Amino acid sequence: MLGNPKAIGEAFQIMSDESLTWSQIYQCVAQALGVELKPYYVASDFLTAVSPKEYDLLGNLTGDKAVTVVFNCRKLKRAVPGFQATTRFDEGVRRCIAHILAHPELQVEDPDFDAWCDRVIASLEQTKATLTK
Repeated sequence: MLGNPKAIGEAFQIMSDESLTWSQIYQCVAQALGVELKPYYVASDFLTAVSPKEYDLLGNLTGDKAVTVVFNCRKLKRAVPGFQATTRFDEGVRRCIAHILAHPELQVEDPDFDAWCDRVIASLEQTKATLTK
């Protein structure tokens, strides 16, 4: 895009035509880590309602990730005919995770967030158990 007159004053999403669901994305991450995916599904509205403000789930989850969307690359391909992404998502994730695992300084834990997730799951499990009695 550098030096391309069609890019001046424009914003571009540079990506592939690959379309994945969130479940497929998380499965790719689990495979790259060599672990079994054990998803726990929680409604986005519930997470937004019970999340601490510092996690900004209203904007980051409900406003951006709660609904699967498909992006298209037409604008990019008009500006750069012949553009083709050559790295599949699963390969890109493998490379990213390999890089992070090779650099301990990038492996920053968030015990507060982990504890919050555990509390959400425990609360939902307790509610399920109460409702099934």
